[in-house]
Amino acid sequence: MSAQFVIGIDLGTTNSVLAYSALNEEQPQVQLLPILQLVAANTIESRSMLPSFLYQCTADESAAKSFLLPWSNDFTFTTGYGARSLSAEFPDRTVGAAKSWLGHSKVDRHQPILPWHAPDDVTKISPVTASQRYLEHLVATWHQAFPDAPIAEQNVVLTVPASFDASARELTREAALAAGLPDSFVLLEEPQAATYAWLNAVGDRWRELLKVGDRMLVCDIGGGTTDLTLVEVAEESGELTLQRAAVGNHLLVGGDNMDLALAHYVAQLFEGKGLTLDPWQSVSLWHSCRNAKESLLCESGPDSHTISVPGRSSRLIGGLVSVTVERAQTTDLLLNGFFPEAQLSDRPARARASGFREIGLPYEADTGITRHLAAFLKQSLAGRSLTHMLFNGGVFKASALRSRLLHQLQRWFPDSPPSIVEGSDDLDFSVARGACFYGWTKLRGGVRIRGGTARSYYIGIETAGLAIPGVGRPLKALCVVPNGMEEGTEVDVPSDPIGLIVGESARFRFFSSANRKTDQPGELLQRWSPDELSETDSLEATLSASDIDNGNTPDDDYVPVTFHSRITELGVLELWCVHESEDKRWKLEFSVRDDADL
Repeated sequence: MSAQFVIGIDLGTTNSVLAYSALNEEQPQVQLLPILQLVAANTIESRSMLPSFLYQCTADESAAKSFLLPWSNDFTFTTGYGARSLSAEFPDRTVGAAKSWLGHSKVDRHQPILPWHAPDDVTKISPVTASQRYLEHLVATWHQAFPDAPIAEQNVVLTVPASFDASARELTREAALAAGLPDSFVLLEEPQAATYAWLNAVGDRWRELLKVGDRMLVCDIGGGTTDLTLVEVAEESGELTLQRAAVGNHLLVGGDNMDLALAHYVAQLFEGKGLTLDPWQSVSLWHSCRNAKESLLCESGPDSHTISVPGRSSRLIGGLVSVTVERAQTTDLLLNGFFPEAQLSDRPARARASGFREIGLPYEADTGITRHLAAFLKQSLAGRSLTHMLFNGGVFKASALRSRLLHQLQRWFPDSPPSIVEGSDDLDFSVARGACFYGWTKLRGGVRIRGGTARSYYIGIETAGLAIPGVGRPLKALCVVPNGMEEGTEVDVPSDPIGLIVGESARFRFFSSANRKTDQPGELLQRWSPDELSETDSLEATLSASDIDNGNTPDDDYVPVTFHSRITELGVLELWCVHESEDKRWKLEFSVRDDADL
């Protein structure tokens, strides 16, 4: 059966959304899927978004089937609005920010580690499984609405942060396939999806709104991350084209940090009432402040908001303690903390309070988004000006935050102040809508944003030479993927033969660069600065010596190989090691499991 729909899914840190369009229409008619979910025990409603939260039920709740959905026989957890509502009262039973954990390479993302720091009596799940659960909920809702159009037979586009590395993309792909998405689904970067949503909103008028040489910043600030992308307007055969020129680093600073900042301020108000919050109450307060922030920063929001936390002392058990937070104070706190006035020459602070650090999400040490933006623009614009701005992400529903950031950009570029592109005000749903529109243009034709990979990729090659006690041999870096290599393409990497370790498990060092844009496959770097190359996940493989020379073990512990790189349609890097004399090829993949597959 051929596909009937194109589907765009925004698997968000805070909220997930599904948009779709029938393929039998002459033009895409992008719609949002109402998502059935539990909003409270035994209460099901449809909402336009699925909050990306998962609540692990107690044994009594499971036995009572308090969180039963029409399509599920699993009573041990619930996802969506109901789980988010319970997060304030039961933070130690609620999984949040699974997507941020998915991109955190310092933990094993297949291990059951969430809810983070939950007590032993709470069942834990992995970030991959949590992501799978959210997608399963969307898939089940789709099948409720369209039982004759299985999602596995549709054209599906799933979004990821532009800054996700290949490991995080592969983990996202794993969760998506386990949830029932088709093998052919496509990954699309979220800022590009937001741009496609804008293109769909303005239609062909985008060619009147932009001209050759214009540079548009896509600033996407969601619940857990900030994504920065620069899109340039070029000309090809007399037609305007859009090209992704630069992508910023993966910044773990966003709405969650703002909630925490507000919670820290509110905790001081509680102390003024003689109540010092314990760790459980502090986490509960963090979740409560999310609702307060959204209420107070809303255009028509109240002048104040009451925040309560459950009492924990014997005197307060079963009761609530409350304080009132003012709108003006909240706005000032978030503006000065996250959008401080900055110079274009400023850089984010990297000071650490201690040489020891608790393992957890690697939130940015500097919450000043304007300083991160200054560093990104200084590097990516290379002295040129910025002409346009496209906001995305729920944080920018607050007009005060939009105005502050636009004012900062206009101060940086006074001679030609950037303007907000019209038709870009759908902040909650644009990523899903844009993913759907992209899927349509991929099938039916239309404007496409070009750019390929956002980084160059390198493998570390150990230098041959005399060994020195206690000192490792230096590395060289061989470029295997150039910046801008398009998805679905492949390239032979020219180089002298490189020794591939055989007969034992070997770790391959892997690096990437966002600013070395001219390096070509085969270019060998003798040295580099930390700002030029950053190390990503290792590549791990074990090459059996019996695979070589008809079962005879080679004299050395390595075989000579050259490399062939391929970027799949999913944006995943495949690095092939080619042993020409034996006509053997081995694929090296990112170490996303304890034992990487060959």
